[in-house]
Amino acid sequence: MISFSKKSAVLHLKGENGKKRWSEPRVILFSFLAILLPSALLLTLPIFSVSGLSFIDALFTATSAISVTGLGVVDTGEHFTFTGKLLLMLLMQIGGLGQMTLSAILLYMFGLRLSLRQQSVTKEELGQGNSVNLRKLVKHIIVFSCAAELCGAILLAFRFVPQLGWAEGLFSALFHAVSAFNNAGFSLFSDSMMSYVGDPLVIFTIASLFIFGGLGFTVISDLHGNLARGFKHLQLHTKIMLIATPCLLLIGTLLFWLLESNNPNTLAPLSSSDQWLAAFFQSASARTAGFNSIDLSQFSHPALLVMMVLMLIGAGSTSTGGGIKVSTFVVAMIATWAFLRQRNKVVILKRTVPWNTVTKCLAIIVVSCFVLINAMFLLMLTENAPFDLVMFETISAFATVGLTAGLTADLSEPGKVIMVVVMIIGRIGPLTLAYMLARPKPTLLKYPDGHVFAG
Repeated sequence: MISFSKKSAVLHLKGENGKKRWSEPRVILFSFLAILLPSALLLTLPIFSVSGLSFIDALFTATSAISVTGLGVVDTGEHFTFTGKLLLMLLMQIGGLGQMTLSAILLYMFGLRLSLRQQSVTKEELGQGNSVNLRKLVKHIIVFSCAAELCGAILLAFRFVPQLGWAEGLFSALFHAVSAFNNAGFSLFSDSMMSYVGDPLVIFTIASLFIFGGLGFTVISDLHGNLARGFKHLQLHTKIMLIATPCLLLIGTLLFWLLESNNPNTLAPLSSSDQWLAAFFQSASARTAGFNSIDLSQFSHPALLVMMVLMLIGAGSTSTGGGIKVSTFVVAMIATWAFLRQRNKVVILKRTVPWNTVTKCLAIIVVSCFVLINAMFLLMLTENAPFDLVMFETISAFATVGLTAGLTADLSEPGKVIMVVVMIIGRIGPLTLAYMLARPKPTLLKYPDGHVFAG
């Protein structure tokens, strides 16, 4: 999910002819569509799939890959050819890095310079200020991404190669490493990671990849530059992520174990150590990764609710993950606590959060709820499915998680189109879409204060 400040949302740079150009939200949206539509058309070709795909199914799959969601209407491992799987890997990598970041990489590779506008949009996508050296930042992102995916692939190869052979094992290891780091959730195995529910090597490797990918490039860059100087020198956003991420992992693990340890269809048949491993994996995966090591369709309703909350919170800003973002959730909670204590400032770790950031976080939550409610309503009209499944799949698509409780495979064509729109909004960010539709304009006009009774 890409976030924009109000200033950047209304910024229009003029070209040499004096005409206004598109705002940053429009650039992001249409660059997304420029990659999505040709990719969907490619997936309909026989070379990419075993038995062919309709355009709607191809569009759904391409959207799921580029938005790094992982929801699928067909079995990835069985339906796609080797070429099709390579294309999905490429789309997942594009989605994880971001379209503007990829554009910067390609231009730098050919020795070309980015325009000031391209630099501005790319820095917004990566959550960086104008003073940042973009070329150096992009280089760090590429090195970190490749290093993480390579390490993950090597570790997974120790398990997959003996089972599948050298060629298939190495490819499966690389495919799952790319999918995990980019929080995509696509798996070549029909049961995702259920066959490896008690395998620490596979579970911890994949979990580590999507946890690091979900921290965000801003956090990784800050850790690389300032961690040696001590925790207090890190940015507030980095501190929030480093504290909130393990807390959410721990809370989710405990709740899943408490709620499902006696469920004969999920954790009960497993050994005690495997139960904790499975609970940890689902807690980590729920925040936008999309892999599952147990059958989610057999989860109890309370456990599904916990998973929906974790999915909605999501990963870190400027990360490969989705959701409303961990920092947005934390700021909203602290702001609520400050209001209840009659404090006029929002303070986190001895730092005051600006009110425009607080209102932005609240706006993200409100707009997200608006999108979700409308999508759920439409799916209830098009699908003959229980409310809890509709709610779960919609949140999974919006938060670009990719976990399914069984509804996605049975979606009608109108339902697939609705989910495609939800995944696109979830990836580019609800505020980005709102800024584009609303076309906000700054004004100096000020009206007298009025009193409204709330609550």
